[in-house]
Amino acid sequence: MKRTIVVLTAVLAALGIAPTANAAYSTSLVVLGDSYASGTGAGSYQDGTTGNCWRSANSYGEQVAARLRAAGRLGSFANVSCSGAATADFSRPFKDRPAQLDALKRDTNLVLLTVGTNDIDYATYGGICIQADCTGAPTEAILARLPQMGSNVTALLAEIDKRSPYARVVVVGYGRQVSTSDNPPGATLDPICGEGILTTAERGQGNQVADGIDATLRSAVTKATYKGVNATFASPFSRPGTFEGHALCESGTPFLRGFDALAPGQEGPEAVFHPNQQGQTALASLVRI
Repeated sequence: MKRTIVVLTAVLAALGIAPTANAAYSTSLVVLGDSYASGTGAGSYQDGTTGNCWRSANSYGEQVAARLRAAGRLGSFANVSCSGAATADFSRPFKDRPAQLDALKRDTNLVLLTVGTNDIDYATYGGICIQADCTGAPTEAILARLPQMGSNVTALLAEIDKRSPYARVVVVGYGRQVSTSDNPPGATLDPICGEGILTTAERGQGNQVADGIDATLRSAVTKATYKGVNATFASPFSRPGTFEGHALCESGTPFLRGFDALAPGQEGPEAVFHPNQQGQTALASLVRI
């Protein structure tokens, strides 16, 4: 039955016939994930999520849901993403909220997912880069944890497929948070780019980690598809120009939060290195529906 639905949809698309917006073709969407999925740093947080899950109305999942709703194609929608969640947290209550996997139903047919960096304590690594020196041993240590992260994500995708066998799972990646070079001359930059905070060497090795995360997620998705999971990887590196010039310490409008998140009334350290509203919109553009 699952293969039949996929084949029928592909045939209709090839003929230029769009599925009608009825119950048979409406989208039952579930958003799972960590702070990148919840929208930590993007503002407009849902009631009761400020200071814990940081679930933003500007997150990429909410924006995809809005696109589906506007097209008359959104049948149901659940966003259970939560800042700080690792793969192991999906199957158990987390921050006094039900297990994320419990939101999946048999008729769920689209799942958006960002997860992995909390498995390797990426936020702690970023803090070392800011406060001390993350080159050398800290970088080698986090790179050594990537294979296990990949295995965890592949196993999670298999569990999602088990619970929602008709779902297409789109794994959205993280991309790079900072530039790979020195500050561009004359550009107005966030204080996080100031002298002595993120050195050129730290940016280079930090981006080795960011690139490794992206490659590991891509491999995890590929392994899951070999096992029959209908999954795709939406990488910020996959569409040239979408994020180019918009990382921290680059001359374009930043798509990520820096030390501005530490100002009074802002989210605090949890939002540093996280996409702002424009960054979340860029992530949403990677999701093809």
